[in-house]
This record gives sequence, structure tokens and C-alpha cells, in this order.
Amino acid sequence: MTKFPDGFLWGGAVAAHQFEGGWDVDGKGISIADVMTVGDNNTAREITDGVIPGKNYPNHEAIDFYDHYKEDVKMFADLGLKCFRTSIAWTRIFPNGDEIEPNEAGLKFYDDLFDELHKYNIEPVITLSHFEMPYHLVKEYGGWRNRKMIDFFVKFATVVFKRYQNKVKYWMTFNEINNQTGLNEWGLFTNSGILVQPDEDAEKAMYQAGHYESVASALAVQIGHEINSNFEIGCMLAMGPVYPASPDPKDVLKAQRAMQANYWFADVQCKGKYPNWLKKYFERKQFDLDITLEDLDVIKAGVVDYIGFSYYASHVIRADKSEPEDYMTPTKNHEVKNPTLKRSDWGWEVDPLGLRYALNWFSERYDLPLFIVENGLGAFDKVEADGKIHDDYRIDYLRKHIEQIKLAVEVDGVDLMGYTPWGFIDLVSAGTGQMDKRYGMIYVNKNDEGTGDLKRSKKDSFNWLKKVIETNGSDLN
Repeated sequence: MTKFPDGFLWGGAVAAHQFEGGWDVDGKGISIADVMTVGDNNTAREITDGVIPGKNYPNHEAIDFYDHYKEDVKMFADLGLKCFRTSIAWTRIFPNGDEIEPNEAGLKFYDDLFDELHKYNIEPVITLSHFEMPYHLVKEYGGWRNRKMIDFFVKFATVVFKRYQNKVKYWMTFNEINNQTGLNEWGLFTNSGILVQPDEDAEKAMYQAGHYESVASALAVQIGHEINSNFEIGCMLAMGPVYPASPDPKDVLKAQRAMQANYWFADVQCKGKYPNWLKKYFERKQFDLDITLEDLDVIKAGVVDYIGFSYYASHVIRADKSEPEDYMTPTKNHEVKNPTLKRSDWGWEVDPLGLRYALNWFSERYDLPLFIVENGLGAFDKVEADGKIHDDYRIDYLRKHIEQIKLAVEVDGVDLMGYTPWGFIDLVSAGTGQMDKRYGMIYVNKNDEGTGDLKRSKKDSFNWLKKVIETNGSDLN
């Protein structure tokens, strides 16, 4: 069996707000994740106006990595991780987001965490903003509607770049920055701190926020490279390939436009410019966005070094009979089920070949190194009487996806940096706030109601992945 290239970054991925806990200790402020209640597959998470006593906010404790990080990192080392992707909680560093000086206790926590990782030769891979911006910036400034957010983010990025310049090499600016293109409340709030007002055009607000975020990302890239020229700073996108429902040219064009609409952020962050189709769209919509010539120069100068992306599922789309000339129908796209694929417990289509498609799509379009920083199966796990968790379904999912990754690298020549399965230790689901939607190879004893002793234990998938990493991908049995 062939192997991955030497130095391939096998790892695991999490986010601060979904596993750290310690939401109000050592000076940490309230983040947007801290005002989101628990939900489930059929019930949306409630976004409350501040923290309301009596509500169940699962991110507040999460799995309490904040107090368990040393024992957890030791377990990560046993798994064989070469890298560990997490985020720096913005509100640990700047509790409100607009302070003059950072919070030293928050900075020290990440110093200690990174030191612990390096003790086991685990490379940190750090996201700057992962659905956890300061809630104060939402209430006081309107979130990323406001140009002032650029300065707040750049200050945060500069502080952590300088502090950890000798401890962190790999960075990403905004997690799944394109989630908000769906214009749903969850995506707009978690990405940009935007709750759409009754008289507000959600689409215009999204494009304006996305522009400010793109400028902030580009500035961070430039500043990061000035601080340490060896930094590798990437963007991070949610990748879900969109296939046409049929060979009908209208379906094909509809799928093409859906991909363009979902990944214009990549065009801006990787090519340093807005695509022509989108500029024409802004003109037709008469959005008159706040995009300055200076902004465009910043974007051009601040392109990323690599593309990080998540991959969970693919999608199928059908054109309606009355498609407009530009084939843009935000919130009204006709998505259909793929009859050739199975679906997860949460209705996500399982498509390993789609990951190879995604790798080729990114590689051909942007010619940059790629990094799969999220991929995994959310499922219900059963603890047997002897305490074991037999998650063969998770092993099967990961095996089939890694097989397609290998083909993309070996057959297609894709330049791939690494692979970090999502939620390799059970954590709070961002979409539903659940614990019972489990992705991990490490089980954490806690449920949706928030009860459990947080004890960690290994699932069958733990030893399987450990073997895969030890053999650099040559043994997937």
C-alpha cells in the first residue's frame, strides 16, 4: 500500500467554544456562542439577548478542556496526532473585543496549551475566528456590518501573532467564512454577528460583512508575514460540492452558479479580487456596497498561503423553469436528494468521492496547497455494558474518505498538507448544540441535557486511526 508524503499533517480538529468550557473564568468575556441554547435535529438553537438564567447553554461547560487540557493532550499524543487544529477564543484575549489591552490570563492559557502540545511534538493549527466573536461587538457595533470590526479583528490577530510567533506556524483567519451565503439566521449570526432586522436586506448585509471580513483577513495575512515570514496563513471554507440534478444544461448552469455563489470568498482570498460575475450582480442589485479602492489594494496584497476547508456532504440542485438570467435565487434554490447516496442520522449525504471532487475543484481553480481541516460523521454512539464503543460506521466513513484523498494525491497530483478529522474528541455540535451528535474517536460522558461526569474513553475508531497515522495512511484495514 502506498503512503502519504513525508511530513503529512495527520491531526484532529475542534473549536474553542465547542470544547473548552470555562466560559466566564479568568477574565473571559461573553462570545456569540455563549448566547446560543441547545437544539436538536428538528429544533433550531435559540439565540438569546444575552445570557438568560435557566436556559441551557451547552458551550458554557462544553467538555471542560480548559481544566482537562493536560490529560487530554496526553491522550491526543497516544492517538499519534502530528497536529491539533483548534481556535483561540477571541473573548479570552479581548473580553469585549474593543479593549485597549489584552487579557493576560487568556494569553497565558494558550501559552500553556501550546507548550503542552509541543512537549509531545504536536503542531498547533490555529483558527483566529471560529464562530466565537465577542457578543459585545454585536450589541455595540452591529457585528460585521460595521467597518470598525476590521480594526478590532486586526488588533486581536496582531496580538496573538506576536505572542505565539515562535509556537504556532499554521493559521487560518475565519472559519467556514462562506456559511453565511445561505442567508439563514444561524450562518449570519455565527459568521458575522448579524441578526437580520425586519427592514434589512439580508443579502446586502451578508455581502457587506463578507467584504469587511475579507479586508480584515488580508490585513492579518500581511501583518502575520511581517511578524514571522515562516507563518503559513490560510483561509477556511465549508466545501459541499453542488452537482446538477440532470444533464439538462439549465441544471448544469444552475449548479455552476451555485458553486460560484458559495465560493466567491475563495476567489477574493486566494486570487485577491472579486469575480466579474459578482461585480455585475452587485450592479444589477444596486447594492452600492462600501468597497473602497484602498480595500481592493489590501485584498490584492493579502492573498492566503493555502486553503483550509471542511467537507461533510455534497448537494444536488435543479433549475426551476423560471430561473432569472443570472441563475441567482438566494434562499430559493431547489435542492433535491441524491438517490445514489446514503444519508447520516442527521440527513447529511455521505459522499466519499465528493471529497476527491472537491480537492480537484480547489486545486484546479486556485493552484494553492490544500488542507482538509474538518471531515467526519455525526452519529449516535452506544456505550456497551463493558464500557466499549463499537463505532464501525465511523471507521467505514473515515476509511472511504481517506481512500479518496489518497487517489486525489497519488493519481490527480493534488498538493495536500494534511487531514484533521472533525471533533476527534466528542464536543458540542455547532449546528444543533448537541453532545449526542458525536464525531469523536474519544468518547466524552456527557449528553444533550448537560449531565455526565465528562470521563474520556477510547472508541474502536481511536485504535483504528492510531494505526492509520502510524503507517502514514498505508494501512486502512
